[in-house]
Amino acid sequence: MNQVSPLSIAQVTDIHLFASEHHQMLGMPTTQSLQAVIERLKKLRTELDLLLLTGDLSGDGTPESYENLQNLLNPLQVPTYWLPGNHDCAIAMDDILSIGMISRRKSFQRGGWNFILLNSSVPECVHGYLTGNTLDWLDSELKMLGNNPSVVALHHPPFLVNSAWLDSSSLKNPQEFFAVLDRHPQVKLVLFGHVHQEFQHQRHGVDYLSTPSTCIQFQSNSPNFILDQQFPGFRLLKLYPNGSWETSVERVPYGYPLELAATGA
Repeated sequence: MNQVSPLSIAQVTDIHLFASEHHQMLGMPTTQSLQAVIERLKKLRTELDLLLLTGDLSGDGTPESYENLQNLLNPLQVPTYWLPGNHDCAIAMDDILSIGMISRRKSFQRGGWNFILLNSSVPECVHGYLTGNTLDWLDSELKMLGNNPSVVALHHPPFLVNSAWLDSSSLKNPQEFFAVLDRHPQVKLVLFGHVHQEFQHQRHGVDYLSTPSTCIQFQSNSPNFILDQQFPGFRLLKLYPNGSWETSVERVPYGYPLELAATGA
């Protein structure tokens, strides 16, 4: 039994809000599905230390979509950090998602852990890529922050997830990313989104975790685009100062009629 109080985090990802609160994504009213997740997070609020939003917070990249997000998250009053995904507009995010409990910081420390948030999005592209500048910054931050256990987060998966249509839009330079991480054994966890499903992989002592979307879910291990019937969800993590951690995925009972004929994401 771990006696030390852990840092408690909720990873929330792939929200796909739009300028209009009534807009649907493949039949899913994304505002309402996020509200269902937030209602669950409200019940956990007293034990939550921070929220980590790992990209595709918007479905249309509009300032209004981020204002909607700000308004939905405000009642939680939980420190919140974010990074952009391929559907996001990083400039609009920087302008709007920096008020109250929402921070635009990309490197910070909490509960004896370091957190480094990366931008893997490529303008006008669905796939991910980490620039040389981003990788250099990651390397220098890990050097500077020292030996505390560390979490690195980005939007795109650095691994294939055995779904051909999704794997075409994963991180395009994972080996360069791994080369940096391999120099820093304090990195314990890499968190990402993009795949709208739960996924876990371990490499060189680092665990790589993805998290279900707060809206539509993609069927795992599917060569073609197919929506899954599972409910929207989020990930809870408990991080202990000694570098150990626990995690679970929670789903909220929010149902909607799937657009089974949909052919794109």
